[in-house]
Amino acid sequence: MKLLIAEDDLHIRQGLATLLESEGYECIEAADGDQAWQLYLQHEPDLVLLDIMMPKQDGYSVCRRIRQHNELLPVIFITAKSEEIDQVLGLELGADDYIKKPFGSREVIARIRAVTRRSLRPVADIVEDDSFVMGDLQIRPSEFRALRDNQVIELSLRDLKILRLLFEQRGKVVNRDALFNHCWGRDYFANSRTLDQHISKLRKAIELNGKAPRIITTVHGIGYRFEL
Repeated sequence: MKLLIAEDDLHIRQGLATLLESEGYECIEAADGDQAWQLYLQHEPDLVLLDIMMPKQDGYSVCRRIRQHNELLPVIFITAKSEEIDQVLGLELGADDYIKKPFGSREVIARIRAVTRRSLRPVADIVEDDSFVMGDLQIRPSEFRALRDNQVIELSLRDLKILRLLFEQRGKVVNRDALFNHCWGRDYFANSRTLDQHISKLRKAIELNGKAPRIITTVHGIGYRFEL
């Protein structure tokens, strides 16, 4: 999923990009309103994070132009303003949500997942049920979550890519290079520690016993496998 981050503060913009790329998103960065509009047209992102107070064009102006071009694209405003009038104006322009500065990483991720769920769910209902089952776990990609009995497990985009790939190759070993290429991208500098840490974190979330995993099993020296 491709995200456009339009924010004139370099540290905030780069911090958001680093955070979201670690979650599996592809990020495009814009430092002002004019650049945000040009990058939007060039890359057609799946979601836009839009700072309100930017040089050249403010976030309201960019949002208006986006809405004239695409009424359904999820747009989240980033703002230091807290006045109710600004929130009303933003929502009237078609923003899907607000993130107020200063914000925490968990809030950003949660709001992006929530907005994405709302935007993707109707499409998934019309086209097909995109869920799949791994053991006693039902994976629901369009909801960015998994279900086990009455337990809801939140998943990142990269988590979903890993699980989908293992499910599609069920019974087969997926080697480490294939996981990196599919779930991180071919341009990503492969780091064994990065993969192991992510798999370990994912196991803690989805396995009943992280020390004896049944969904993501290790094939030593090669990669990972999902057994039926």
